[in-house]
Amino acid sequence: MRATLLASLVALGLLGPSPGATDKIPIGAIFEQGTEEVQAAFKYAMLQHNQNITARRFELQAYVDVINTADAFKLSRIICSQFSRGVFLMLGAVNPDSFDTLHSYANTFQMPFVTPWFPEKVLAPSSGLLDHAISMRPDYHKAIIDVIRYYGWRKIIYLYDSHDGLLRLQQIYQGLQPGNDSIQVETVKRLQNVSDAINFLHNIEELSRWTPKYIVLDCPTEMAKEIVVSHVRDITLGKRTYHYLLSGLIMDDRWESEVIEYGAINITGFRIVDTSRRYVREFLEGWRKVESGIQSNTGTAIQRDTISAQAALMYDAVSVMIEVFNKLLRKKPDMFRSNVRRGQVFNNGSRGLECNYSKNWVTPWEHGDKISRFLRKVELDGLTGEIRFSEDGRRTNYTLHVMEMTVNSAMVKVAEWTDEKGFTPVAAKYVRLKPFAEIERNRTYIVTTIEEAPYIMMKTTEPGEVLTGNDRFEGYCKDLADLIAKKLDIRYELRIVKDGYYGSENSDVKGGWDGMVGELVRKEADIAVAALTITRARERVLDFSEHFMDLGISIMIKKPAKQAPGVFSFMLPFGREVWAAIFCAYLFVTCVMYIAHCWRQTVAKPRVNITRIHDFDLAQNLVTQLGLRLKINLWMMQIISKMKIFFGIKRN
Repeated sequence: MRATLLASLVALGLLGPSPGATDKIPIGAIFEQGTEEVQAAFKYAMLQHNQNITARRFELQAYVDVINTADAFKLSRIICSQFSRGVFLMLGAVNPDSFDTLHSYANTFQMPFVTPWFPEKVLAPSSGLLDHAISMRPDYHKAIIDVIRYYGWRKIIYLYDSHDGLLRLQQIYQGLQPGNDSIQVETVKRLQNVSDAINFLHNIEELSRWTPKYIVLDCPTEMAKEIVVSHVRDITLGKRTYHYLLSGLIMDDRWESEVIEYGAINITGFRIVDTSRRYVREFLEGWRKVESGIQSNTGTAIQRDTISAQAALMYDAVSVMIEVFNKLLRKKPDMFRSNVRRGQVFNNGSRGLECNYSKNWVTPWEHGDKISRFLRKVELDGLTGEIRFSEDGRRTNYTLHVMEMTVNSAMVKVAEWTDEKGFTPVAAKYVRLKPFAEIERNRTYIVTTIEEAPYIMMKTTEPGEVLTGNDRFEGYCKDLADLIAKKLDIRYELRIVKDGYYGSENSDVKGGWDGMVGELVRKEADIAVAALTITRARERVLDFSEHFMDLGISIMIKKPAKQAPGVFSFMLPFGREVWAAIFCAYLFVTCVMYIAHCWRQTVAKPRVNITRIHDFDLAQNLVTQLGLRLKINLWMMQIISKMKIFFGIKRN
């Protein structure tokens, strides 16, 4: 595999001598198998630089290895082989298992190492010195949290396919802040394959069919595509109650617009390459021309109308490396002259970097520390936007684009996220869904229906009259079907549903539904035209048109007639029974007060020399209950006060 890639690099002029070249800078590159697009972006970046003879200061000489194992021993031999060639810098696109070994060698020998992405868990150098590895991919854990909060999700389901995905969930947890807008992770599931994901969704559907389900999907692009397509094609799974958030930078990959399943469900994701920029458009055009030339020679067909985030990051990694060496040679043109003798690279007097551990010490790359520090000072515009690094080798001042998939399987930008400003919504430019341009007019569509007056009825025939086909029916739905067929210029055949049911879930029937719904699910009919009620269960398996009739629940009451106010209108707020109860209570309290007064006069002894002014008889009790007192000079004011209280009660 390594010899094949080296041969292709020589064919492109990356390794061969070039007239006018002043310096040759050897670099090493290690790729994991299955990263063909990343390798193609690497080769194109090298080709662009080496073919620019008039402007370049040096020529890049690449040594490439492609590995298919995470065996640390085999990887160590490959790394030592690269070091022995005297490489000045390493690039690599490997899985997290291989990364730790490569990272350890880079820090031990002070070899600058540029990678498109870091794993989620990267150990810092134990010595506390400078980390000689930098990552081109920015951290976007906060972006995931902000998108979840933007949509108002309180509970999420997290699905992942690798150990790195679980570590990403841990980073998301650590990025959460306490407060009212906290996020609860209901379920965490590691996926083995697409079937495992669909089976898990079936379990969720059985537990809570109608509740919204917000799924954070952490997996590669191809697996995410298969999960979405399988979900949409499964009629037993809901569509409108699901919303996928693709946590990786996989919206930069090519999502085929002809696959209509992508637009049948809610999908949101991130994109780092802004294809509207002129720089990106010119890159894609140039890459397409180069690839088309290779395709004509090899006979392979590769479409280069887009670029994945991983490939774009690798292209930017090469650009960063070129910028660093340009700065170093601009500052000190003969910086590497002493290291190259008779076509061989020497380090501190010895050829290459020696990986011999028998001496219990290693000789680091003499320019490694300086190159690594210059890497952190690079500032340029790449395919992935503005490129800057922090002191720990992480990207800063970057922008992510939040994309949504529309109903016509096209992407639309709904927001931007930056590490400085956070989440910023933008006005989405949705593209209207294009109508179907072709309708099969050379076929007869089967329309299922059910007898129900006045929608579909059997037409009454005259004596001796024989009706066939659609002429046997009449009613509102029959007229509606005729108008639709005339508008679309198609033929149709009306058929009464076999079992006579509208359609309900039935596990004993093929497809899980009986009636007209079952015939549509089993594709025994193309359309149903009937007085079929739209329910949530039916919406899961059918696409309904706009309803032609809306039957709501109404309550009718008689409108009260207006009456002119009379003398006794004040009694209207209460019924006769209430007034009777008030009067009886009035008499009862009066009698009780009178009896109590009489009992007191009988039992208690009157005091001597006290003249009784009056007796508290029954009549006075009646007056007292009305709120009046005897011997009150301002009796008129008392009457007005009581009337005000009385009529105030009436108003309330």
